[in-house]
Amino acid sequence: MAAPAALQRSVVSPAGKHTASLIFLHGSGDTGQGARAWIKQILNQDMAFQHIKVIYPTAPARPYTPMKGAFSNVWFDRYKICNDVPEHIESIDSMCWGLTELINDEVKNGIAKNRILIGGFSMGGGMAMHLAYRFHQDLAGVFALSSFLNKDSAVYQALKRNDSALPELFQCHGTADELVLYSWGEETNKMLKSLGVSTSLHTFPNLNHELNRTEIEKLKSWIVKKLPVEAPKANE
Repeated sequence: MAAPAALQRSVVSPAGKHTASLIFLHGSGDTGQGARAWIKQILNQDMAFQHIKVIYPTAPARPYTPMKGAFSNVWFDRYKICNDVPEHIESIDSMCWGLTELINDEVKNGIAKNRILIGGFSMGGGMAMHLAYRFHQDLAGVFALSSFLNKDSAVYQALKRNDSALPELFQCHGTADELVLYSWGEETNKMLKSLGVSTSLHTFPNLNHELNRTEIEKLKSWIVKKLPVEAPKANE
């Protein structure tokens, strides 16, 4: 099979020495540039750090079943937007390979995997959970904003067979979300916790399927906690 084309990406470089990386996966129908611009609009500036490179990749356009097969920038296909249908595992696994290339690029740049965080909004958060908990359990952590996993997710099946330490999950969800119900996010959190993941779930009353400033500020604090500035080595 031909190697997948490298994913387009929008990058916010660190202000100082690059010692960690963050990969933010957009929601369905968006782009990396769009997700970056949305966060910039909410914060009135880029989400930027002294030592962390922020990478916003763009999902390739593919037919998307919930849109009657129209092309959309989505990480994977869904049979429908619901938590009690089977996962479209073929498209999920295919994109896991493409995103693994992105992780490998950072490793080649000298960033250890325990200095890389991955997460995203909505479908992006679901994609990040598949990538980290099934294929990259040595990442620093995972974040999922307004996201969910299907009831019999391959993630749950993988974790039932797992003994190793797992990345921590930081989850946020609005109680007024009408696209991805709060209960779906809550159930995902409970399932992952029961399978050995250290999880937190931050609830936002009256927030719909969107991001807000308080949520992003909380996320930023968690990012810096998981990826602290490294103390300089004695020979530097």
